[in-house]
Order: sequence, then structure tokens, then C-alpha cells
Amino acid sequence: MTIPANSNATLAERDLRHVWHPCTQMHDHGEGTVPMVPIVRGEGAWLVDAEGRRYLDGVSSWWVNLFGHANLRIAAALADQAGTLEQVIFAGFTHEPAIRLAEELVRVTPAPLQRVFFADNGSSAIEVALKMSFHYWLNRGHGEKTRFIALSGSYHGETLGALSVSDVALYRKTYAPLLLTPLLAPSPDAYEGEPGETPAQTAARRLGELRTLLERHAHETCAVIVEPLVQCAGGMRMYHPDYLVGLRALCDEFAVHFIADEIAVGFGRTGTLFACEQAAVSPDFMCLSKGLTAGFMPLSAVLTTDEVYEAFYAEYNAGKAFLHSHSYTGNPLACRVALETLAIFRDEPVLERNRQLAAHLARRLAPLREHPQVADVRQAGMIAAVELVADKVSRRPYPADERRGLRVYLHGLQHGVLLRPLGNVVYFMPPYVVTGQELDLLVDTAIQGIERAIAD
Repeated sequence: MTIPANSNATLAERDLRHVWHPCTQMHDHGEGTVPMVPIVRGEGAWLVDAEGRRYLDGVSSWWVNLFGHANLRIAAALADQAGTLEQVIFAGFTHEPAIRLAEELVRVTPAPLQRVFFADNGSSAIEVALKMSFHYWLNRGHGEKTRFIALSGSYHGETLGALSVSDVALYRKTYAPLLLTPLLAPSPDAYEGEPGETPAQTAARRLGELRTLLERHAHETCAVIVEPLVQCAGGMRMYHPDYLVGLRALCDEFAVHFIADEIAVGFGRTGTLFACEQAAVSPDFMCLSKGLTAGFMPLSAVLTTDEVYEAFYAEYNAGKAFLHSHSYTGNPLACRVALETLAIFRDEPVLERNRQLAAHLARRLAPLREHPQVADVRQAGMIAAVELVADKVSRRPYPADERRGLRVYLHGLQHGVLLRPLGNVVYFMPPYVVTGQELDLLVDTAIQGIERAIAD
């Protein structure tokens, strides 16, 4: 029997002849352990494969999609821009979409963030912030400041600088000889709190430990970098906003920068437009990407203050310019898409609807708190996570090589749902256009997958 040229099997076979996929052991696909799924179109919260099978996108396609696949409003803005200006060098030239986007980002982010530096993706934004922080101190006569403080369990990207301030062994271990060595502050992760300790108390204790670290190392430290409220790729670890309040105060006291990596948690994910808002703090650098373009185009931005900007503003011969560039910096297509994304937040009650969806998701997940193999159910707005363990009392995890999360993933695919657990953490981060009924499907399928995963 001849297999159609546009079938799932044919497309997967063609893919595996040439394509090398990210964050993937290709042997899984090459030997048929894990299917390669060819997607030909998207519709709202759904992805559709080559044979018409539909998959509810429970992870927003790696946390980028906000307003649904093939969103007509954003697509129209992209098409309009494509017929006007697709790209122009961003050194010495500018264009309306980038100017308007910078103005809008300054308007919606916390004061005193006033300056916007564009890049291509999240890791690039982290690289910009790290280099800019170091270079600021160098320009101010403090070249001894060369180190960064990150949280244990942190993840900030996979380019070498971003990986240097990450602490997830899966990503870091192999490349450790190539990386900078960060100072690690204990994470305020509420799941790791002492028995009987509230999340706020855990945050306070961890701030005390951060203070001790700064007392020893502030003289050589450029910045502290954190993901506000949720350490996403580190296992959807969540912590109390009080930590951000204390962090801002400590950074001011010890003269180090505060870098907020809002790449995954920004644009409404945690219940406010930006996670830092829940602590009423403003960082020295805010890194944005993912939801910035609602999943349509690669783009990132680093926002900083006039004080930082002025440390680079000098005569050419002073040699203080920030020399960092990408060919597609400030791409007009991406900027126009980002503007339309922000316009949707402005024109529609997105955050209000998200709060209703988050409450629905919380109700549906609540019974899992009593599950004998669930140690924790946690949530921050439109991010929720379920921690699977081998033993609930001791919180002993399942061995990583048992790949229990993979069983949840495979069950989801078989039942038309895209779930992609982080190890033994089953998480939910759907597009904002998801309905209550679709959330029910998402949770029901995850619960069934969990039962499959824990079966021996």
C-alpha cells in the first residue's frame, strides 16, 4: 500500500532524515519510542496534524502562544507589515513599529524602566542583560564586579552566558567547563520550605541567606538574576512575592543590579501583566520574550533605566558604547506583531478572563492534593503544576531514568492533548483562549496520564 505524501508517517520519515530537534534525544524518535508529530495548522488552542488529528495545546507551544494559533487579528497585522517593510538594519536606522513598541513597553512596565534594547529570543535577552550589567559597572570604574548571583534550581536559557546563570543539571552539566561559575543563593521555593513554614516565612529565611551571600560577595557581584514568582524550567517552582520585595531592598543596599527574567512569566501568566507587579517592585533590567509576540515571531526585549543608559552615553573615543548586535535586532515584522499583542491586552479583558480560567483550573486540580503519589499542587495564575513522587510522606521522587513524565506525555498524545512534563512535574500553561470545557479535557487527560505513569 502506498503511503500518502502528506501523511503523518511520510512527513515524520522526511523529518528524521535531516532535522535535529531541540532538547531531544533523537534516538527516541528514530527508534519509534516517541512519535514525531507533524503539525500542519493551528486553530485557537488546538494543533492539527497531517491527518486531521487534533491536539489541545496544554503548554502553549513552549509557553509562547497567548491568544490562539493562527489568531486572525495578529495574522492580519503581520501581513500588513510584510507588505510595507520586512527588515532594515537597526544600527543608524529606525522604523515606526520599533519606536511604537518601545514606547508601549515603557508605558506598561514598572517605572523607572525607560530604555529598550531589542534582541531575537529569550536567551539573547539574558545575554544582553548580563553584559549590560557588567559593562555598566566597568564604565563606572568597578571592573572588579564580574560575577552574578542566581537561585538554586534556576534556568535562564541555553546560550553560554544564560546557561552560566542556570542551575538545572540536565542543561548545565555537559557544558560546565565552558561556563562562568555563578554564586548560588538558595531558592525561596515554597515546596522546599521547612515543615510548618508558610511561603512567606520561607521567603524571609532565604532572604537572610541571600544577605549573607551579598555581605561576602557584593564587591565582586554585578547582579542578582531571578525568574519572578515561578522558576519555570526548574520544575515550576513557586515562591512568595515577599522575596522580590526583599531582593529589591538588598540589591539597593549592596549596590548590585536586580535582573528580572520575565521571559516565561510575563504578559499575564501569573495573574498580572508582569510578575514583578505582585511585589510592587521594579528591577534594573527586565527581560521579555515568549508571549511578547503571542507565539508568532521571534523577538525579545531588555528594559532598563536611564541611569544604566547614561553610563554608556559618552564621546565615541571614550569607548563606552554597548557593543552587542544581532542581524534581526528590532525586526519590523516582529515589532508589529508585538504591538498587536499588546493591543489585545489593552482592548480586551484578558487578565480578568485569565483569573476566571485560573480559578476553574484550581478547582479541577484540587482533588489531586489527596492523591497518594502527589506531593504538591501549586499554581500562579495560568501556570499550574502537579508534583509526582514515589513516596508522599518523605517526598522521595521517582528515579529520573524511569521517565514517568514521558508516560504522561504519550498518554496525552494518544488522547489528543499536548502535555510535556518537566521530569516528574506535570504542568499546565495553556493559551488564554482556552475554554472551561477545554481545561476540563486537559485536566482529565492529565489525571488519566498520571495513573498510567505511576502504574508499575
